[in-house]
Amino acid sequence: MTDLSHDPAAGLEASRLTGDATESDLASVRKRTSVYVYEVPVRLWHWINAACIMVLVVTGYLIGRPLPSMQIAEATHQFVFGYIRFAHFAAGMILTAGFFGRIYWAFVGNHHARQMFYLPVHRKAWWREVWHEIRWYAFLERTPKKYVGHNPLAQIAMFFFMTVGLTFMIVTGFAMYAEGAMQGGWLDFLFGPLREWIGNSMVLHQIHRLGMWAIVVFMLIHIYAAIREDILSRQSMVSTMISGHRTFKDDRAD
Repeated sequence: MTDLSHDPAAGLEASRLTGDATESDLASVRKRTSVYVYEVPVRLWHWINAACIMVLVVTGYLIGRPLPSMQIAEATHQFVFGYIRFAHFAAGMILTAGFFGRIYWAFVGNHHARQMFYLPVHRKAWWREVWHEIRWYAFLERTPKKYVGHNPLAQIAMFFFMTVGLTFMIVTGFAMYAEGAMQGGWLDFLFGPLREWIGNSMVLHQIHRLGMWAIVVFMLIHIYAAIREDILSRQSMVSTMISGHRTFKDDRAD
């Protein structure tokens, strides 16, 4: 491994500000080029969650804008839309179970597993790091800062689009599902009041669909940012969510 002891790890010290790094992490980075960040349950959830979102987006779009009627056979001999709805419901339930599992792992996993569930907004230093990252992504900063976990801007995105966003999509999704379930059942008891509070089922469908487009935009930015950081900030991003290790490249190699 390349010795990084020549660098006081000024950039890596910023990771302390996000609350995602311990002193042992920072000491480890000074001596090695990689740190174990994401445990197996976190990585497994990430990829299962990504697959569920892809299925939900495609099937959700088709539910809102159905395919043209097919003239191949009688309607009674076809179940295309039923399969689309089944895939949507199944993916939604898997995503919900996985999200509850992810919340559980935030309590029992390492400190990196908790990062997407809170924002240290009370820290002035954290806001300075957010401003630095905004300038970095806008190509106004020439020197990137390296973080053990999420950088502060990514932490904000994960909190609002994953923690808050998935909660919103799960709740509104089950509120619509409860409408077709047995009236007076437990789903109707839990989510029926939300549908009535919003006003009607059509409004509920509309805000659920808007939430879908928000997550689509987040996914595109997330993929772009991960690849960009892999190339420009000299630290692994994509491979980290496969191996669990964040690797830091030695700038002296240039």
